[in-house]
Amino acid sequence: MKQRLAAPLAAATVLVAALAGCSTGATGSASDTAAEPTATTSVDADAFPVTIEHAFGETTIEAEPTRVATLGWTDHDHAVALGVIPVGATKIAWGGNEEGSTDWFDAAVEEAGAEAPVRYDDADGAPVDEIAKLAPDLILATNSGVTEAEYAKLSKIAPVVAYPEYPWTTDWRTSLEMVGQALGRTAIAEEVAADTEATIEEATQAHPELQGAELIYGYLAATDLSSVGMYAPEDPRVALMHDFGMVDAPVVAESVKPGEFYGMVSAERSSELDSDVFLTWVDSAESIETIENDKLLSQIPAIAGGHWYAETDMETTMAATNPTPLSIPVIVSDFLPHVVEAIEGT
Repeated sequence: MKQRLAAPLAAATVLVAALAGCSTGATGSASDTAAEPTATTSVDADAFPVTIEHAFGETTIEAEPTRVATLGWTDHDHAVALGVIPVGATKIAWGGNEEGSTDWFDAAVEEAGAEAPVRYDDADGAPVDEIAKLAPDLILATNSGVTEAEYAKLSKIAPVVAYPEYPWTTDWRTSLEMVGQALGRTAIAEEVAADTEATIEEATQAHPELQGAELIYGYLAATDLSSVGMYAPEDPRVALMHDFGMVDAPVVAESVKPGEFYGMVSAERSSELDSDVFLTWVDSAESIETIENDKLLSQIPAIAGGHWYAETDMETTMAATNPTPLSIPVIVSDFLPHVVEAIEGT
């Protein structure tokens, strides 16, 4: 994994060096296992109070948060990109490393000289009690699946900033902007966004093959060959491919309902799923062989023509699934070249 750390670590190094001084919040009344709150950047002048609108209404944050907890798969990345280390974050059980984290997040935390956050499992919903033990003064959930009932419970602990419209569909730009507002670091968020945009633009210029290529970003399961899943244009992984110049194949709009990040069609329609390239992920190389040998799925035009790519490395899949300023360099170096190869049929 060392080669994957290079770009995110370099970005973190530049960020820490370029941004303003250091401040550390109070420990508060959290349990003994809680990470010490750490910030390597300072808030904007007159940043608070701030009110942020989201799917469940609006949340007002009166003063600089010093104990931040996060939910979902990206809010912790955005906080760290802005120089704020959470005291608690969701465990990355799917696509994470042995610590329930990601290599790019760990590299940024190490570069900041901070303690890793406590990790809690959200497989059965928001872990309200575990989060409460950390005594947070802000809970970030801008790209999560929290329900309105969970939001109400979490709001009794601390102010909660939920997703702006639909669960699990917040793109990295919107999430970064919301987190920047909540943390009082809008100016830094703009700098991080500009640096990330430059990374995307450089990759786009380096790969002209991506321009206008029609895309299906799908899901195929070797254990259930009866259907084909397709991710919506609003899904963060698809939205990033748009940033690189790709466009949705027409069949995507026909297959995904408005407001949903995912749609399913019968495998019997495989031959109708036209696109220049089909991207997906699988759990093993054996699954690729199973899909290619399946009577129906092998009729997907991009698969039949050799214009598909199935990522087998779960950490790279995790990066591509949830783009952030920390993970986008990993996507550019480890995932995007394979997309180009699939478009070219090589």
